[in-house]
Amino acid sequence: MFFHRLPLYQRDGSLNRLPYFLAGVVLLIIKHSLDWLTATVLFDRPWSPFRYFVLPAPVLELASLPEDDRLFYGTLLALALPFIVVGVLLTMQRLRAVGLPVALIVFFFVPVANLFFFLVLSILPTRPEPIPVIRTETGNAPSTTDWRITPQFQQVAAQYRDSEHWQRIRSTHRRVTHDSSLASAGLSLAITVPVAIAFVYLSANVLQNYGVGLFVGMPFCVGLGSVVLFGLARPQSFGTCMAVTFLATTLVGLGVLFIALEGAICLLMAAPLGYALAFLGGALGYAIQSRPWAMDASPWMLLLLLGSLPSLMAAEAVTPSETRLLEVCSAVEINAPVPAVWEHVISFPELPEPNDWLFRAGVAYPLRAEIKGQGVGAVRYCVFSTGAFVEPIEVWDAPHVLGFRVEDQPEPMREWSPYAIHPPHLDGFLVSRRGCFHLVELPDGRTRLEGTTWYTNRMWPEFYWQLWSDVIIHRIHLRVLNHIKQLTEGDPLASAARE
Repeated sequence: MFFHRLPLYQRDGSLNRLPYFLAGVVLLIIKHSLDWLTATVLFDRPWSPFRYFVLPAPVLELASLPEDDRLFYGTLLALALPFIVVGVLLTMQRLRAVGLPVALIVFFFVPVANLFFFLVLSILPTRPEPIPVIRTETGNAPSTTDWRITPQFQQVAAQYRDSEHWQRIRSTHRRVTHDSSLASAGLSLAITVPVAIAFVYLSANVLQNYGVGLFVGMPFCVGLGSVVLFGLARPQSFGTCMAVTFLATTLVGLGVLFIALEGAICLLMAAPLGYALAFLGGALGYAIQSRPWAMDASPWMLLLLLGSLPSLMAAEAVTPSETRLLEVCSAVEINAPVPAVWEHVISFPELPEPNDWLFRAGVAYPLRAEIKGQGVGAVRYCVFSTGAFVEPIEVWDAPHVLGFRVEDQPEPMREWSPYAIHPPHLDGFLVSRRGCFHLVELPDGRTRLEGTTWYTNRMWPEFYWQLWSDVIIHRIHLRVLNHIKQLTEGDPLASAARE
């Protein structure tokens, strides 16, 4: 077996692609099997490969989780540590073998991107021979030497550029671009952008899945693919590679907007994540395109990306999604007694038009609240700009607690778009489950009014989209709570009761 020959502890060791690929696959199977047994046998919980995309959020929140969840995720983290150590060591050896910077080990820790990183390292050929470091007369290697401009490097580069395989690709590329960097960038964009838009359509409209394949894998592959295509004829500078990466990402977003696949608001929300991952993919592409032996395998690498990304999207779409119940709680203090506040909690009149930019941009906002009946079984209707939430009352502890479940809800937003569009994520992805108003009596006849919403979100990565959804729900809470505060404090009867 080849495993006993893996150079885990050799500082300058290297690892060929076949042993690296086989070791990674075997370790992945063992790791998944252990996690599946731990989840299903020890903790009686479901488990699937896509749980690994959800894990970062609960692991980062480990200290604040309930005891059962803390024990579960803590056990998984402990099991993962030896696999992380072995994976890092193997990947460092493989990076040395390919001749890529060891600093690229950071990709090992980026969910989803690490899968493409593993596949890329499994395809790229090992550097054919060590490139000697130029030394001074004293025998010391100067720290400022750039090995890529040494005669030894140029000799290896010429060997690959003169190969039949390389010449065939390069001559075709030259006929199209006339060896112009600008034309090479244009060709890269002309290929990358339409393919990426097609993947967006596949994931969002065909598979109706807004997951890590779309929001993580796709921008990472856009950055990687656009830069590799850009440097196909000759190595390009880091700055121009990043310019092509960000331009490709921007054009994909504009294309998605103008062919009516998505609205501007959601694209702006996704932009920070998309640009960050495109940068990572572009940085990996830059390192690859600057090494001719790595570029010799670029057609196979690009074909791998074309096949693996839609496969990931499809596998994610057919896997049952597992969502956590998330909670947002907001509060205001009101200069009025609890009974007076209660009257405006169960229903309140029309709110003024919002000044908040988020609501003016299209996010749904509350207009008024109505209630039919009294006590448990009554139905509260919270009317938003896009429709009404139907909220059957489950807890009626007047005048302290009003609890309800959400039976029906309207669209969470109206998209900014040149067209009348209805993207699939407007239905059943961000879903309110329950809500509660809690009135706490404070000294001097004041009241602390707390509003809480429990919701689920099926857009991944969860931790990123939770940042947005928490902010939006908090803004909605404050719009309602501050309106109740103004109504109550402006009520003469409430002021008299407080005095």
